[in-house]
Amino acid sequence: MHNDIERVLITEEEIQAKVRELGEVLTREYEGKNPIVVGVLKGVVVFYADLIRQIKVPCQMDFMWISSYAGTESGKMLVRQKLSNNIEGRHVLILEDIFDTGRSLQFLVDTLKEQNPASLKICTFLDKPERRVPGVTVKADYTGYVIPNEFVVGYGLDFNEKYRNLPYIGVLKEEMYSK
Repeated sequence: MHNDIERVLITEEEIQAKVRELGEVLTREYEGKNPIVVGVLKGVVVFYADLIRQIKVPCQMDFMWISSYAGTESGKMLVRQKLSNNIEGRHVLILEDIFDTGRSLQFLVDTLKEQNPASLKICTFLDKPERRVPGVTVKADYTGYVIPNEFVVGYGLDFNEKYRNLPYIGVLKEEMYSK
């Protein structure tokens, strides 16, 4: 797998430092609020597991599975799993691995707002603003890293279900996805 990586963009050590930093911020933000922390499957699993342990206030875990990619391009939105909890009147924090085109996050926010949460915020590990499409109005409230428009994998991010288990964020060699 490592041979398929052009270069490491964010090291394992940098990732863990950023997760601790985000955990401190979110701990202050959600003190006394008992938020529902919603992970967007599958890519967020690694970030979610690390970050939830850094949030030092009571919180509830939930997940949605929204599939929006086919290869390297964002495609048709498929909702594969809805929330299992009622979020009406609750503080909701969405955790996302990467804020790319914004289509899936826009869809998710629009869907969850219909359920009348007390608040709805987004924490994304990676933000790739150059890829945002017209019509996307949502913005991340908390961001780990803003990255350039390169195809990245690792730390939960994949290409056709590969590379999720790399401990760093790496730029995938073009020949790996342009075949």
